[in-house]
Amino acid sequence: MTKDLLRSETTRRQLLTMAAIGGAGLFTVAGAPAATAQGSGAGSNGKPLRLTVLGTTDLHGNVYNWDYFKDAVYQDSAGNHVGLAKAATLIKAVRAERGADTCITLDAGDTIQGTPLAYYYAKIDPITGGSKHPMAQSMNLVGYDAAALGNHEYNYGLDLLHTWEEQLNFPLLSANSVDWHTGQPVFRPYVIKTIRVPGSKPVKVGILGLVTPGVAIWDKANVEGKVRFPGIVEQAALFVPRLRAAGADVVVVSVHSGADTSSSYGDALPYPENAATLMAQQVPGIDAVLVGHAHKEIPQRFVTNEQTGKQVLLSEPLYWGMRVTVMDLDLVKVRGQWQVASSGATTLNSNTAPEDPEIAALLRDSHETVRTYVNSVIGECLSPMSAATSRYEDTAAMDFINHVQADAVKQALVGTPQENLPMLSIAAPFNKNAAIPAGDVTVRDVAGLYIFDNTLLAIVLTGAQVKDYLEYSSRYFNKVSGTGPFAPGELTNAVTGTAPNGTPDYNYDIMGGLDAPLTYDIDLAKNPGERIRGLSYDGSPIDLDGEFVIAINNYRQSGGGNFPHVTAAPVVYNRQIEIRQLLIDWVSAQGVIDPSTFSAIDWTLVSNSSPITITP
Repeated sequence: MTKDLLRSETTRRQLLTMAAIGGAGLFTVAGAPAATAQGSGAGSNGKPLRLTVLGTTDLHGNVYNWDYFKDAVYQDSAGNHVGLAKAATLIKAVRAERGADTCITLDAGDTIQGTPLAYYYAKIDPITGGSKHPMAQSMNLVGYDAAALGNHEYNYGLDLLHTWEEQLNFPLLSANSVDWHTGQPVFRPYVIKTIRVPGSKPVKVGILGLVTPGVAIWDKANVEGKVRFPGIVEQAALFVPRLRAAGADVVVVSVHSGADTSSSYGDALPYPENAATLMAQQVPGIDAVLVGHAHKEIPQRFVTNEQTGKQVLLSEPLYWGMRVTVMDLDLVKVRGQWQVASSGATTLNSNTAPEDPEIAALLRDSHETVRTYVNSVIGECLSPMSAATSRYEDTAAMDFINHVQADAVKQALVGTPQENLPMLSIAAPFNKNAAIPAGDVTVRDVAGLYIFDNTLLAIVLTGAQVKDYLEYSSRYFNKVSGTGPFAPGELTNAVTGTAPNGTPDYNYDIMGGLDAPLTYDIDLAKNPGERIRGLSYDGSPIDLDGEFVIAINNYRQSGGGNFPHVTAAPVVYNRQIEIRQLLIDWVSAQGVIDPSTFSAIDWTLVSNSSPITITP
C-alpha cells in the first residue's frame, strides 16, 4: 500500500471515529459480533456477513451548511452543521470503510421543503418548468438506493412531486400513499435490492417506504379526492409479507413517522401520526427501521415484536443532515437462508466532516442564485415596522404577523363549521432586532420577523379560555407599583417558578383579532392571574362562553411554554406550513405592506388602570 493510500485510510478512520463522538460514542456498534467478516469472502464458510444501512432524514432542502435567511454559515448553540454535502462525506467514508457493495443508503423523507433553496425550485423557478431540483441532483450524486416520501413532499402539489420523482435516479417509496378510488399505491411501495456475495447465495434486501397519515389533514387541499393515506401499521402488515414472499431475506422500513406513538391531530384520523415503534411491535418480519419526521436523534433503539419476540432495530438521525445513521445488520445462513443474527446502530456527526467537493461544485450556481433571490426585493412597505419595543408595547410588526396568520387560517376554514367564528391570532416578540424598513422589502427582511421554523395551526378556545391564556402570558411581566417611568428590563422577563432565570421573550404571547379588534389592558400593579382588564372583542366585553378560532404556532400548541387549554383544544387547521414562508408569500403576493390597514394599539401596560411610562 502506498503512503498516499495509507494516509487516506487513516484519515477516513479518524473521520468516522470523530463523527461518531457526536452520536452514540465511538464508531463501534453495540450488539454487533466481534468476528464480523468483510471483504470478498464475507458470507462464505459460515461466516457472518455485515450489511450496513446508511440513513438520513428530514433534510428539508439543506445541501450546504448555510443559513439563507441570515446569508451566513449556519450556526446553532449546539455546534451542529447542516446539509447533505457534509452528510455525503460521511456516507462515502463508511462505504469506503465497509465496502460499497454491502452498503445501502436510504432517506426517510421531508426533502424538498424547508429552505429558500428548496422553495426557489418549487415556486420561483419550478422544476415543472424544466429546471433541475438541487435535492435530486445532490441525492443522485450521493447514490441513494431509495427514499421514503415525507409529508412535506406534498406541500407543492402532485405535479411537482411527480416531476421530482422523475428526476431521481432511485425509487421514491410510499406504500400508504394510495389512489383515492382504487386504493393502489400512487408511488412504488417497496423495492428489493440484491447484494452479491462472492462464493455464496446473494442477499435480497426488501426496502419498504411509509409516510405519516397526517398528510390527509396537513395537505388536504393538494390530496383530497386524489390520494388517501391508510395507517402505517396497517400497510406494513400488508406489504411486509409480500416482501418476504418475494424472497426478501432482510426487510428494512424507511418510515416518515416518529418513534414515540402520538398524534398532533388528536383523533381527527383513525391512524396515529407517529407509529414507527407501534409498527415494529405489531408487524412481524421487520429487521430494521429508519425513522423520520420527529426531528429527534435516536442513535439506537430496540423494539420487541409482540408476535415473534424478535428485536427490531430503530434509528433516527438528527434532521437537516446534522447526523447520518449507520445501522449494521449481521447476517448468517440458517438452513441455507440468510437471516439477521444481530444488529446495532449509531449516528455520525456532520460537524466533523468537510463538504463533499462534488456536491459543493455541482450546486454552487443554484446556491448563488438563491442567495441573490433571498436578498431580492419582493415588496414595498409604506412605513417602517420595528420589533424593538414589541415586548412592552403594541407594534405594527407583531400586528403584521398576527394579521397574516389569522388571514391564512380564515381562508382555509371557508366551507367548514368554523368559518364564521371570530378569528384571533398569537405572536411572540422573540427577535427584538427584527425590522422591516420603509420602502423596498427583501425576503431576508421579512424572514427576520420570524426566526424560528414554526408551522401554523389553529385551535378553538372559549372566551373564558382566551382570558386564561392572556393571564398566563402576562406572567412575563414583573409586578410594579406606580406608572414609572420604567426601563424595559424592570418590567419584562419576570422570574417565575418555571422560569428561574427569567421568562424568555418567546414565552410572551400577544393576541390580536382579524376582522375586529381584541383589546385589553395588562395591569402590572396586580398579581399574575388578575392582570387582564377590559378584555373586549369588537368593542364589547368578550363573550366568555363564545368560541374563537386562534391561529397559533406548533410549538405553543404542542405544549411549549405550558400555556393553558391549548394542547386539549380542538385543532381545526394544520397544514404544516412554515409561518416564516407564509409571511414571505404574503408580501410577494400583495406587493405592498400598508401597516395602517392592520395595525392599531389594542393592548397597553397599565398600573391600577393608569398607563405606564417606559423609557427604552
